[in-house]
Amino acid sequence: MSTSVESTFSVAAVTGGVTAPAGFKAAGLHCGIKAKPGVLDLCVLAVDQPAAAAGLFTTNLAQAAPVTLSKRHLDVSMGQASAVVVNSGCANACTGADGLINARQMAVEVAAALGCPVEQVLVASTGVIGVGLHMDKVVPGIRQATASLGRENGDAMARAIMTTDPFPKSHAVTVTTPHGTFTVGGTAKGSGMIEPNMATMLGFLTTDAQVTPALLQRALRGAADDTFNAITVDGECSTNDCVFAMASGASGVVINEDLYPALLAGLYEVSRELAIGIVRGGEGATKLITIAVTDARSVADARRVAKTIANSPLVKTAVHGADPNWGRIVAAAGRAGVSFDVDRATVQVGGVLLFEHGLPHDDAAPQAAKHLKNSEVRIDVDLGTGGGGNATVWTCDLTAEYVRINGEYRT
Repeated sequence: MSTSVESTFSVAAVTGGVTAPAGFKAAGLHCGIKAKPGVLDLCVLAVDQPAAAAGLFTTNLAQAAPVTLSKRHLDVSMGQASAVVVNSGCANACTGADGLINARQMAVEVAAALGCPVEQVLVASTGVIGVGLHMDKVVPGIRQATASLGRENGDAMARAIMTTDPFPKSHAVTVTTPHGTFTVGGTAKGSGMIEPNMATMLGFLTTDAQVTPALLQRALRGAADDTFNAITVDGECSTNDCVFAMASGASGVVINEDLYPALLAGLYEVSRELAIGIVRGGEGATKLITIAVTDARSVADARRVAKTIANSPLVKTAVHGADPNWGRIVAAAGRAGVSFDVDRATVQVGGVLLFEHGLPHDDAAPQAAKHLKNSEVRIDVDLGTGGGGNATVWTCDLTAEYVRINGEYRT
């Protein structure tokens, strides 16, 4: 990338969410998958013209029917998409041949309504595993949704994809470059069963930049590495995780190698906001925890240590109880399976030094405990290897409410 482009593009937040970029319309409604009347459970996101598309999918080997179908459609269409159809309240996972038939029927219904090839329709589902979709409710819902598409319905889509989420998540930015301005928008859902290892529970990114499918896939992966792949609520990787990106090209700004950093920056800013929103709204969560690991042998090592700390029930419960138990943090770092020297490591909580070069600073514990009472908490761990690898991961505390929600999830 040329220095002039890198130094002159700027990113600014705007309203509109997933339909902020030109060329995109959405609809969200209640079709009856969820028992409570009026709670949105189905949505369609469509683009005016076939768009470049990219996707990331769960690494879980027990993959839901919509994941299997959408992978196939992206391959067959060579990275082109005209729409995404999403339902919540039913994962359509572990549902056998019928599950795949129902996922395809969802795509067929959207394709028929929009007049596009069925392979240009992507499908996503979220909810309870092992429950079949009631297609007598889904099909009329799809027909109603495709007939009521509008650019003003981005918020309805954000609500329609929710399950246990306490609030909808959406964000959008404009990216101004010497060659013009384009917009990136998005929405995501996720609250529990979160450690994506690819993306998020469900995520949808849009842009009106003009970009090839290959370059869009590269940018999506690059943005996800430090956002959706840097969050965890409970260390669980779902059967349905996916994130899709579509580029309408309606802005006329053509993304080449020079402008690639601008596209990546736009996708990153939207993805980061959505990813942190997922953690902030984690099931039962009362605290957002930022864990920054520095001076590992590599970035991969830093990420591994940060994830190990983030997924430790002992660390998460200590944070919930405002207990500055640095020993739990050191123990988690030491068992992460990467290069670690306890005599060179340091641990800080809220900027308060609690552990340094193998020795505690217990006199500082009251100050750290005060920080832990905040709704946003920061933990910094320096591994002292001299390698310079850094990574940040976001997680939340572990509460009795998380246990209640998941103990009653199916009942």
